[in-house]
Amino acid sequence: MAYELDPTQPLDAETRRIALTLIDHAIAQIDGAGGAADEAVHEVRKDCKKLRGLLRLLRPAAPALYKRENAAFREAAAALSVLRDAEAALETYDALIEHFQANLEPEPLLPLREGLEAHKAATAAAGRDLTEQLGETRSLLWAARERVPDWELPAEAADKAGWSLLGPGLRKTYRRGRRAMQQAYAEPGVAVFHEWRKRAKYLRYQLRLLRPAWPPLLKPLHQQVKRLGDWLGDDHDLAVLEQVLHEAEALSPANDPEQILLALAAQRSTQLRDEAYWLGRRLYAEKPKHLDRRMQRYWQAAQGLASADGSR
Repeated sequence: MAYELDPTQPLDAETRRIALTLIDHAIAQIDGAGGAADEAVHEVRKDCKKLRGLLRLLRPAAPALYKRENAAFREAAAALSVLRDAEAALETYDALIEHFQANLEPEPLLPLREGLEAHKAATAAAGRDLTEQLGETRSLLWAARERVPDWELPAEAADKAGWSLLGPGLRKTYRRGRRAMQQAYAEPGVAVFHEWRKRAKYLRYQLRLLRPAWPPLLKPLHQQVKRLGDWLGDDHDLAVLEQVLHEAEALSPANDPEQILLALAAQRSTQLRDEAYWLGRRLYAEKPKHLDRRMQRYWQAAQGLASADGSR
């Protein structure tokens, strides 16, 4: 239960436990990076996002805690984001070629991959040393870790169910995701779809935290929200690829191979957004207040079930 809240335990203690587990994991990734610095960067950024998902769940109940610590973990992750776009462009190129491989001759496009690799190398050379960046992030994480024992929630945390502290945060995340989806299809664009992606990702993390309320139901729901976030993430990476094609010195969107790649990217984006629409319609079908009430019943039932089992 490293990233799951136990309904039978006080919420403040559970919050601190999860925060310490994630921070310790991130620091261990940095300390053991060695020659696998890229993998360490990925893991550390993921841990920081999970920490911010936890804090957003508690935001309405503890706004000062959220404001301080969310900014700290955002800064820690931002120090490692320099190579993100260049790496994403390479991964997106590979994914596009694989997706369309049945109807595509990839050989004419191979020079594009070489150009993307050259752009990634140039970006790395022009930036700060990755080891130095990891060291800076480690310092920020360690400072945050020392503050965790002082994390405090309102007095309602004494109620082990703690839904008065959890419900408003979940409801806000869900509501903002619902609105972001509506805006994305009303006014399609890279920025609005990216905003929806962020909201879906926070919902995914929060459902994972709440999964012990009813695992057989919430585990597949969490998986579907993750699928939605993956589709929206792939769509955003297509936009990043187009941006890199404009920025990379060895590449130009005016060339024929680049034009072919951009056409494939546009086609794939349409597919991903269509798939995300129908999944999103289902995931955001409820009104926020209805989701809140339903999840509250699951959460409090899980506590009651555990108490009953313990008394037998």
